[in-house]
Amino acid sequence: MIIDSHQHFWKYHPETHVWIDNNMASIRRDFLPADLKIVYIENGIDGCVAVQADQTLEETDFLLDLARDTDFIKGVVGWVDLRAKNVDETLEKYASNAKLKGWRHVVQGEADHNFLLRPEFLQGISYLEKYGYTYDILVFPHQLGAVLEFVKHFPHQKFVIDHIAKPYIKDGFYEGWAVLMEAIAQHENVYCKVSGMITEADYNAWTPEQIHPYLHHVLEIFGSERVMFGSDWPVCLVAGNYGQVKAVVTDFISGLSVMDKSMIMGENAQSFYRL
Repeated sequence: MIIDSHQHFWKYHPETHVWIDNNMASIRRDFLPADLKIVYIENGIDGCVAVQADQTLEETDFLLDLARDTDFIKGVVGWVDLRAKNVDETLEKYASNAKLKGWRHVVQGEADHNFLLRPEFLQGISYLEKYGYTYDILVFPHQLGAVLEFVKHFPHQKFVIDHIAKPYIKDGFYEGWAVLMEAIAQHENVYCKVSGMITEADYNAWTPEQIHPYLHHVLEIFGSERVMFGSDWPVCLVAGNYGQVKAVVTDFISGLSVMDKSMIMGENAQSFYRL
């Protein structure tokens, strides 16, 4: 079974989706399950995890409503204000929904480089384990130092780094990202999504070969048992089609064992998110 561990849905609104800038104008429209179903049939994808793109509880409810009515949406990563004093009550409210698997905050958009380490946020994260919730870490490379300190606080919490922490592929920067990712990977409760890579390269001129060093490093440090394929659809469409995104990963891992390929392309996501 092939699982896309990372994709989004939205009904486009200029104010809500202000992050979709002029360079990404092609995705300034609605993207819903009917659109993705066609793509998945064409590319042999069996199911997905829908991840929040807006930081509201309405977004979480929107994704859960879609998941209720769509068989191929196997799980949802929602948003909740983890800094709120009543966050534990909110988490408990959602605990009865079997398709709600975890939570994410758009930390990459926070001006505070140490946002993850602030007491209120750490307090919120501390409640996740008792409900079996996962947490998706969305950061830029300059925030990886905070990520390293962050994961040390929670050795039993299931974490996954989204989009291999968005290395600056377009600029060819590698070493600083690589060193910190290696240190983070030593924590065995942390996984990594090989997703969102072509949009960190030049939208119009990227090649798979430019991405290979980053993929090689992630596979070397996390191992096949802690890496999972994700498309980042529809964001990926600004730089390529779904088939190209999938091929970047499947071509790169083509020489691995059947077991390793199965883990990366679906089994790890199923296990991590309890799909």
